[in-house]
Parts: sequence; structure tokens; C-alpha cells
Amino acid sequence: MILHGYFRSSAAWRVRIALHLKGLPVETRFQHLGKGEQLSPAYKAVNPQGLIPSLVLDDGAVLTQSLAICEYLDEAHPEPPLLPVAPLDRASVRAFAQVIACDIHPVQNLRVLKALQARGQTQDDTRAWAREVISGGFDALETLVADQSGPFAFGDTPNLADICLVPQMANARRFGVELRWPRLSAVEAACLALPAFAETHPDRQPDAE
Repeated sequence: MILHGYFRSSAAWRVRIALHLKGLPVETRFQHLGKGEQLSPAYKAVNPQGLIPSLVLDDGAVLTQSLAICEYLDEAHPEPPLLPVAPLDRASVRAFAQVIACDIHPVQNLRVLKALQARGQTQDDTRAWAREVISGGFDALETLVADQSGPFAFGDTPNLADICLVPQMANARRFGVELRWPRLSAVEAACLALPAFAETHPDRQPDAE
């Protein structure tokens, strides 16, 4: 398999974590978002959206969108599971993950920030908006897992919720958010104690700047 990513991309980090948790080997190729390499004709032949990550399977099939990739990996390689067994629990984990992937993270997408700045918003304006969205989203996430036991977001083993949370916590720091959510911070600490999260950290990637 080949993973197209970028060290600072939280979406690519999610997939790196999932691959590591599953113990799956992967070749990594880098698309520098700041230089616009993801928009090159060669890469858009892989992913027409010009977004990362993309996962090219051994048979040449291409998967895009980080949550879809993670769920594919979970279905193709069931151990260890990234989702609970019970339908209600699975829905709860997916909802937590989607708060991040669908509602919080897109605001910090480089494409969105550049578009806003091109329309007259200052960098301070866009960063302030990002902090506002992150904080509101984290308020909701803290409530969603307030009554969960275990060191991870939903129990004793990491799953899709944790895979999404840890990269978003790093994003929050990049945008200067004061992390005032004790449950989320405790979950992050438990995750970063595991190699799958620590070794896939952006600072440890070959293309890190």
C-alpha cells in the first residue's frame, strides 16, 4: 500500500495511526500542501479532489477521505477493531469522530483559510475563527465522553474516536487554543503513551519541517 500524505495534515495522521494500530506496512509519499504539490496533475490523477490523504491499495484501487479509509482498514483487517460491536456504541463513536472530521477540522483546512484570506480576511481573523470553532466543538466532545470509563474516549482500547481526537488536539495547539478540557486531555495522554500515536506524530515524520 502507498499512503499519500503530509506531516502536518491531521487527516493523514488519522490514517497513519490506524495503519500502525493494525500493524500494516505502508509506503509513504509526501505531497507538500504549502507548496501546492497536492494540486499537481500527477497527484490529481490519484485523487481528483487534490486532497490528502489517499491510500493506494496493492491492487491499484485508490481510497480517499480519512474516515472512509479507516473504516475500510477496519473491515479488511478486523483486528484490533476500530469500532465497538454494538450498533449504538458504533454510532456514538462515529458521531464523536464526525464532530471532528466534519465540523471542527474543515475550518482549519489550508484551502479554506487561504480562500478566506483571499477574500479580505486577515490571518488573525481566520485564526480567531478557527479557535472559536475548535473550542465550541471541544465543549461538545467533552460532554459526549464525560460519563465514559477507561483511559480512552470510549473504554479501555483506542478506537476511531481517539484516532480523530489526538490530531485535532495538536491542531488546537497550533492555533493557540487553551486546552481546558480535562477529559479530552486525559484521553490524549493515554493515546500518546502508545506507539501507534506517538510514532506517527507529525514531528516524527520524514517530511517534517
